Amino acid sequence: MAESSFGLILPNRAVVLGVLEARDLLGLAATAEQAGVFEAIWVGDSLLAKPRLESVTLLSTLAGVTTRARLGVGCMATFVHRHPVLLAHQWASLDVLSGGRAWLAVCLGGPNEQSALQALEHAVMSVKASERVDRLEEGIVVLRKLFHETQVSHRGQFYAFEGVTLEPRPIQNPCPIWIASNPTGLTWKGGASAAPALVERGFRRVARLADGWMTNKLSPEEFREQFGRILAMAREEGRDAAALGSALYHNININEDRAHALEESKAFLEAYYTTRFTARFVEQWTVAGSPARCAADLGRYFDAGLQHMALRLASWDQRGQLARFLGEVAPAVRRGA
Repeated sequence: MAESSFGLILPNRAVVLGVLEARDLLGLAATAEQAGVFEAIWVGDSLLAKPRLESVTLLSTLAGVTTRARLGVGCMATFVHRHPVLLAHQWASLDVLSGGRAWLAVCLGGPNEQSALQALEHAVMSVKASERVDRLEEGIVVLRKLFHETQVSHRGQFYAFEGVTLEPRPIQNPCPIWIASNPTGLTWKGGASAAPALVERGFRRVARLADGWMTNKLSPEEFREQFGRILAMAREEGRDAAALGSALYHNININEDRAHALEESKAFLEAYYTTRFTARFVEQWTVAGSPARCAADLGRYFDAGLQHMALRLASWDQRGQLARFLGEVAPAVRRGA
């Protein structure tokens, strides 16, 4: 992406929680696109750990009510559970249905330690938590082959096949595959996260395999430093670092009372994820306060070199927050890089 941009994250879990109906999500997407502010519409993904409307199905429906916005899943936490041949067929079909607007950001999903439901999710799909990294890396390799080659053969640790030609092909060539990760941000309970060796491997994975990096819970300064590391690794891998994209998956709550905005965000996120968050975690993950404060804070991310800001409205008043963002925040955001 040559210019900085916004994306709207739809709360597709809210349908399962009984707070919104499916048609509400379609209406929000249509309104967001018509406003001309959002480059992309994003949805989340989970099977049992955080159940919601299935991501590819929802994006296919959104393809019918939008014409311009890119349609993204961020992140596809079930990527390691999905057979890559079937997923490649589904994703290529989505790209055709949407006229070349599909945007795939894959991730590892949660470890078993995150919750009993996360452990169950891996178990019922016959995936060991320890296999997630290798399955993700192999899955990306398989998708890239199937998207753009014919008579594909593959023999890997988890998948093996001969002579497969995928039809239809994606319209986009290459069809983008991003990796979403946050190896250094706060954990849900507010503590430190991955060990240095795992951080290094996570950054290297993006530099070696991905078309872009999506992350979250980072300050502008942290984003600049970490993405700089990834770009340096991409150059070491012999890739065009300038072609590597960046996105932040973030929350926003617009309210002149910043404390109230953060309180509402915390309540929303805890209900959405059925867990408890520290106040520090929520603040790290949320732009909150008056329209002027929100615009200034968003501008700092773009000044740090961020290309795409995917925003979830951290409130059950989705339409009210969307209207305030479109009318009071977006026009005031400085998008220097």
